[in-house]
Amino acid sequence: MNKVHFSTPYAQPFMVFFLSLLVILTLSRLGLSAWMLERMAGSDPLTFVISGLRVDLSTTAYLAIPLLLLMVTHYFMPKPLKPLLTALVTGYIALGIAFVLLLEAATPAFILQYDIRPNRLFIEYLIYPKEVMSMLLSGHLGTVILTLLLCTLALITTLRYFPRIGNDVPLKRNMAISTFCSLICLALLARGTLGHRPLNPATVYFSQDALVNSLTINSAYSVAFAAKNMGSEKSASALYGSLSKKKVFDTVRKASYKQGFISNTLPTLATNPAYHQGKKKNLVIILEESLGARFVSSLGGANLTPELDKLYREGWGLENLYATGTRSVRGIEAVITGFVPSPSRSVVKLSKSQQQFCTLADILAKENYTTQFIYGGESHFDNMKSFFLGNGFQRIVDFDDIENPEFVASWGASDEDLFNQADKELTQLSEEEKPFFSLIFTSSNHDPFEIPDGKVMLPTNHKSDKPARDLAIKYADYALGKFIDKAKQSRYWQDTIFLVVADHDVRVYGSEPVPIKSFHIPAVILNSGFNQKQDKRLVSQIDLPVTLLSLIGVERPTPMLGFDLTKQYPVQRAMMQYYDNFAYIEDDKAAILMPGNKVSYWQYDTATKMQKPLVNTTHTIDLKEKALSHVLFSNLAYQEQIYRLKE
Repeated sequence: MNKVHFSTPYAQPFMVFFLSLLVILTLSRLGLSAWMLERMAGSDPLTFVISGLRVDLSTTAYLAIPLLLLMVTHYFMPKPLKPLLTALVTGYIALGIAFVLLLEAATPAFILQYDIRPNRLFIEYLIYPKEVMSMLLSGHLGTVILTLLLCTLALITTLRYFPRIGNDVPLKRNMAISTFCSLICLALLARGTLGHRPLNPATVYFSQDALVNSLTINSAYSVAFAAKNMGSEKSASALYGSLSKKKVFDTVRKASYKQGFISNTLPTLATNPAYHQGKKKNLVIILEESLGARFVSSLGGANLTPELDKLYREGWGLENLYATGTRSVRGIEAVITGFVPSPSRSVVKLSKSQQQFCTLADILAKENYTTQFIYGGESHFDNMKSFFLGNGFQRIVDFDDIENPEFVASWGASDEDLFNQADKELTQLSEEEKPFFSLIFTSSNHDPFEIPDGKVMLPTNHKSDKPARDLAIKYADYALGKFIDKAKQSRYWQDTIFLVVADHDVRVYGSEPVPIKSFHIPAVILNSGFNQKQDKRLVSQIDLPVTLLSLIGVERPTPMLGFDLTKQYPVQRAMMQYYDNFAYIEDDKAAILMPGNKVSYWQYDTATKMQKPLVNTTHTIDLKEKALSHVLFSNLAYQEQIYRLKE
C-alpha cells in the first residue's frame, strides 16, 4: 500500500545522506571541543550542544534541498534519461559528503594558525592557488595528505556502498505530497528559526571567546556565511548599532584633537602642522611580515631580533604600538592610509577604494615625490598592485623585477634578495634629485617559513614549539640588519626617514573577545630627530602615516584621524578589528563591540599585558560612543567616498 511519505525508492539514499552529514559534523565538533577543553571551561555544555545541533541541521538541510530537487527531477524524467539523473544524484551525494569532510579535516590546522574555524580567510586564500599550494606542500604536507586520504576514502565509500535510487515507482499524488512536505521541513530547518530573521552565527554565539563561538557552528556553515557576506560587505551598524552621521563625524573629529577642519563635504579633512620644517625628506617604510612583539627582546619578548633591538636603542622605538588587525592587508591599510579598521574587508580589496582613496603615496605624489612599492613576491596578491597603482604609487617592483635572486620560497624571493634590490632602487631614486617614498614589504617570515640554509641559528638555550617559525624570524631580522647597515653607507640615508614596522603578529589567540596583547607589534623610526627615544605611549598603527608626514615636512590636508606622535595628546588610544569584534582602547580601558549590539568592557595594562573585565562600568558610555563612532565612520567614509584628498 502506498503511504503519504517520502517515497521508498528515494527515501533511503536521502536519509543516509542527511544522517551522514549530521554524524560527521557532530563527531568533528565533539573532537574539536575535547581538544579545546581548556578554552571551553565555563561554557554551558547544554547550550553548546543544542546550538551546534541547530546549526548542523540548518547546514545539512541547505545541502539536502538540491538533492531532493534532483530526485524529483529524476522521477519525472523520461526513462532513457534516468541513468544520467541517477549519476548526478550519486555524484552530488559523494561530493557533498567529501566537501563537508574536507572542511572539517582542515579545521584543526586553521585553528592552530588563526584561532578560529575556517572563515573568509579560507576563501580569500583560495583566490591565489599557486601561492597557497606551494605553502601547503612545503609547510603542511601532513595535513594535506590526511585530508586527501579522508576525502578519497569518503568518495570511494559513497560511490561504492551508498544506497541507490530504487526501481519501484510511487504514485504521483504521493510523490507530490511527500516532496512538498519534505521541502517545507527542509526550508524550516535551513532557516533555523521561526523568528523574523533567519539563523546566523550571532544567533547561537554565547561566549566572549571567538574560538568557542566558532566551535558552535561548523566549518561548512562558517565558510558559506563568509562567502555570502563577502558579496555584500558587513555593515557596522547592523552588527554594533547606529548613530546619526552628525554624531559620528562630531565624535571622531573631537577624538582626533585636530584643529581647522577645512571641508564640509570631506568631514575629517584637516591640516596638521609638520614637525620638520625645511627641505622635505625622503620616506622608506619597511613592513615586516608577521612580527609580533612577543619575539622582540626590547619589548619583553624572545631574543630573536638582535638587529631590531639594536635599532630600538638607536632610533625612536614605539614600545606599545598595536596593530589594527590580523592580516597583511589590514596592516597595509593602517600604515599606508591611516584608515580605521572595520568588520568589512580591508580597503585594499574593496571596489570603491581602488581610486581616489587617501594614501601616503597619493599625498606624496601630489607633493612631487616619486612613489614606489617593492615586494619579493607577486604584487597582485591580495589586490595590492591594483590598489597601489590606483592610489598614488607610480612604480611597482616585484618578483619579476628582482635581479638574480639567490633563494626563492613559496611567497617569492628571500628577504636578502628583496633588500638587495631595494638598495639598488633607492640608490637610483636618490640620483633623480627629487624626494621619494618607498614601501618595502618582506615575506620570509610567512608560513611555511622557508629560508636559505646556514644563514642564522637559534640561541642554544632557545625553547620553542615552532622552531621553523622562530628561525624564519631570526633570518628576517638578519636580512633587515644587513640592509640597514648597507643603507647607512649610502647617499640616500641622511635625507631619509625610515620606519620599520610589523603588519601584524604571527598569530592572535586568547579567550577574550579581542585578545589585545596579541596585537602588540614592534615599530622603530630612524633619522627622525628623536634618536634613542623609548616611547611608552599606547599608540595605533593608524597614527603612523600622520606622524611620518609630520617628520618629513609635509602639511597637505588629509582626512586621517591618527595622532601625530611628535605631539602630546590628553589621551592614549588604539583600535583593532578581530573578525566580527571591534576594540577601542583609551588609556587603560577598552570597549569591545560585538555582533547583536553587544558590548563588553575591559581593563588593559600595557606594562603587564593583563586584560581583565572592567568591574566599574559606570563611566563607560563615552567610551562605547567613541568606539561605535569610529567603526561607523569607517563604513561611512568608504561607502560615501569621503576619505580622499580635496581636488
